[in-house]
Amino acid sequence: MESDDDMHDAYEVASMDEEDDYYSGGEDDDIISGVDDAGDDDDDDDDYGHDDDYSSGGFADENEEDTGDYDFASNYSDDGDDIPSRVQKNYSILKEEDIQQRQEEDITEISTVLSIPRSAACILLRRYKWSVNNVHEGWFADEEGVRKDVGLLEKPTSIPLHIKEVACGICFDYYPVCSLRSVACSHLFCDTCWKAYISTSINDGPGCLMLRCPHPSCGSAVGQDMINTLASDEDKEKYKRYLLRSFVEDSRKIKWCPAPGCDSAVEYVVGSGNYDVSCSCSYSFCWNCIEEAHRPVNCETVAKWILKNSAESENMNWILANSKPCPKCKRPIEKNQGCMHMTCTPPCKFEFCWLCLGAWSDHGERTGGFYACNRYETARQEGVYDEAERRREMAKNSLERYTHYYERWASNQTSRQKALVDLHQMQNTHLQKLSEVQCHPESQLKFILEALQQIVECRRVLKWTYAYGYYLPSHEHTKKQFFEYLQGEAEAGLERLHLCAEKELASYLNADAPSPLFNDFRTKLAGLTSVTRNYFENLVRALENGLSDIDQQAAASTKVSSKNIAGSSKNKGAKGKASSRTSTSLRNDSDNSGFWACDVCTYNNSPSLTSCYMCQRNRT
Repeated sequence: MESDDDMHDAYEVASMDEEDDYYSGGEDDDIISGVDDAGDDDDDDDDYGHDDDYSSGGFADENEEDTGDYDFASNYSDDGDDIPSRVQKNYSILKEEDIQQRQEEDITEISTVLSIPRSAACILLRRYKWSVNNVHEGWFADEEGVRKDVGLLEKPTSIPLHIKEVACGICFDYYPVCSLRSVACSHLFCDTCWKAYISTSINDGPGCLMLRCPHPSCGSAVGQDMINTLASDEDKEKYKRYLLRSFVEDSRKIKWCPAPGCDSAVEYVVGSGNYDVSCSCSYSFCWNCIEEAHRPVNCETVAKWILKNSAESENMNWILANSKPCPKCKRPIEKNQGCMHMTCTPPCKFEFCWLCLGAWSDHGERTGGFYACNRYETARQEGVYDEAERRREMAKNSLERYTHYYERWASNQTSRQKALVDLHQMQNTHLQKLSEVQCHPESQLKFILEALQQIVECRRVLKWTYAYGYYLPSHEHTKKQFFEYLQGEAEAGLERLHLCAEKELASYLNADAPSPLFNDFRTKLAGLTSVTRNYFENLVRALENGLSDIDQQAAASTKVSSKNIAGSSKNKGAKGKASSRTSTSLRNDSDNSGFWACDVCTYNNSPSLTSCYMCQRNRT
C-alpha cells in the first residue's frame, strides 16, 4: 500500500484547485461551439433521462458536487468501492425470478380483491395484458360482461345426480360421471381426450394461454389448475414458460433483452426520454426499437440505415453503375476485359459492342477497331446516350458516397468489438497482473476499466455519426461542414484515448518491475477519459438537437447584419464596445485563477504551459 505522501503525489494534479472543475466540463468550456446553456436545461433531462455514458446530466451544477469528472481521491479508495454512476437510471433489470415474483404478486392481488380463484385471476390478467388497474376498472364496471368475454362462468353448471354414465364429447365412449372432467360448463370429456387436447394446444404455441373448452360452441376458459392436473411435466414447463413470457411481451413497460442467450428483461419508465438501456449482460440496446444502442441517431434513421445495408437496393446500384444490359436478352453484363467486343453468356451468346451496344457484326476496322467505336462517339455528341450516361453516373456517385460512410461505420464497429475484447481481458486477467507488476491495489486501477468502457461507448457513438452524416441533407452546407468538423475532432480525440489505453498501457503491463512513471500515466489516461467523455456528451447533445445552433447563429448573423446596415456611426462605436465586452465575457473563468482551458479538448492547463498537456495544441 502506498503512503499518504505517495498518494498525494499521484493525485496532485487532480487536487490543485478544489473549487474549480478539474477537467473543465462546464458550460463555458464546451468544446462544441454550437452547444449552449440549453444543453443542461430540464428539457434535455426529460428527453434523455439516463445513459450510462452520455446524458444531459453530464455536467454538474455550480452548487453541487462534481461527480462526473475524474477524481481519484473521492472515486477510488482502497476499500474497493465501485465506479460511481454518473446519472440516475430510468430503467431496471429484471431477472427471471423477479418477473415470476411480480407475476405471482399480481395474481394474488386480483384473486384477493375480486374473491376469485388464482386460475381465474390469471385468465383475467392475460385478457387485460397483465394490467391490474385495467382488470379492476373492467371488472367493477361490468362484471358480467367481463366474465362472458374471458370465459369465466359465475355459476358452474352441475350434472344431475341420477345420471351415472355419460359419453365423452370427443371419443364418445361411455364413462362414469365421476371419471369425466369439465371446466365451468357442462361439457364432459375423459382424461385421455383432455390430455391429448391440452398437449396438442401447448405444443402449438402460446395460444394455449387462451385455451377454451373443446366443445365448438363453448367459450369456457381452461385454467392453469387443469393444466397442472392433466399435462405432462414437459408440457407444464412449456406452459409456465409461455405464461412467464406473456407477462413481459404483453407489457408496455417491460421488454426482453435482445442479446443472444440472455434471459433478463428491462423495465423502462415510459415517457422519461432517453431509450438507451444497458442490460446486466453488458449489452446496450434501444428500448424503443430493440436495435443496439444508437444515440445520437433516432430510431427512424437507424431503421433506414439497417434496411439499406441489407436490402437489394445497393446491389442494383452496383449493377447499374458497373454493368450494361445485353441488347438481346437484357441480362446485366460486367466488362472484365480490355476489348470492346462482348459476348453474352449461353444460351444467348450475342456478340455486341460495349460502347454503343450494337451488333459486333457491324463493327471492325471501319468503326475504329477493337478498342474504340466512332459510332458511339458520334451518337454521344448527338445526345443519344446522355440519359443512360447520366443514370449510370448518378448510380456510381451514389454508390461511392454510400461506400464512404458504410466503410467507416463498419470500421468503428470492428474497433468497438476489439475494445470489448480488451475490456473483458482486462477485467478477467490483465488487471490482476498489472496490480502485481506495478504494486498498486486493483481498487486504484479502475480508471483503466473506465477508460476502456469509455472507448467502447465512444466507438458506438462515432459509428452512428456516419449514419447520421449519410442522411444529413446535402443542401445544408454550413450544417454539414460543422458536423464534419465535430466528427473529425471526436475521432481525433478518441484515437488519442485509444492509443494511450492500448499502446502505452501495454508497456506498463509487460514491465518487469514497477515504473516510476505509472502515476503520470494514470493521470494522463484519466484526463483523456474525462476530456473524451465531455466532448462526446456535447457531440451527442448537439446532434440530437439537429445542430439547431447553426440555424440560430445564421439567424442572429442576419439580424446583426441588418442592424449594421441601418445603424449610425455612433451606434457602430457603441456596438464595438459591446463586442469588446462580449469577447471578454467569453473567456474561460479559469483565467481568474491562472489556469487556461484548451480550445479543443477543454483541459485546464497550468499557467506555465504554452501547449495543451492532453492534445498538444498551442495556447491561443
